[in-house]
Amino acid sequence: MKVFRFATAGAAVLATMISSGALAQDYSIDPTHTSVIATWNHFGFSNPTASFSEVSGAISFDDKAPAKAAVNVTIPVKSVDTKVPALTEEFLNQADYFDVANYPTATFKSTKVTPKGGNKFDVAGDLTIKGVTKPVVFSATLNKQGEHPMTKKPAIGFDASTVIKRTEFNMGKYAPYVSDEVTLTITTEAQGE
Repeated sequence: MKVFRFATAGAAVLATMISSGALAQDYSIDPTHTSVIATWNHFGFSNPTASFSEVSGAISFDDKAPAKAAVNVTIPVKSVDTKVPALTEEFLNQADYFDVANYPTATFKSTKVTPKGGNKFDVAGDLTIKGVTKPVVFSATLNKQGEHPMTKKPAIGFDASTVIKRTEFNMGKYAPYVSDEVTLTITTEAQGE
């Protein structure tokens, strides 16, 4: 009888662990295989881009309970590269752009993950740029989850994108002639232990 009670209690603990997301895998974002791309419209003529590197953060994901996933990302804004040195310099230093001396990082922290079917998810969260925090929703695609062939560690990869208004983050120079709307696209690879 005691054995039965012990087994029942153990099963209850295991069920609680499973339901609380204890089986989620934690991953660290690999900055060498992660990039953030910003795209905007320039006077209607072209759609230039700027890239951000050295991205860090963490992803927690359980494919049996994807709604419990969590994402935290830190982007060092000093890494911005427009491929046009004068523009990159403006982005870094001007008060109506990133002003990295006062605001060296941008962050995203998820608040809700909604499975959309298949490998698609809506990832809602708080995006902070220049000390201003706004809610955004990234449309995310799970590219792959499994053992990394080189490191033999658990790995996961996502692509995600959203559209923001830069004026909401105090970066309104030349708007609306240079588009207020900016598309942010993230591709990331992350590994567990």
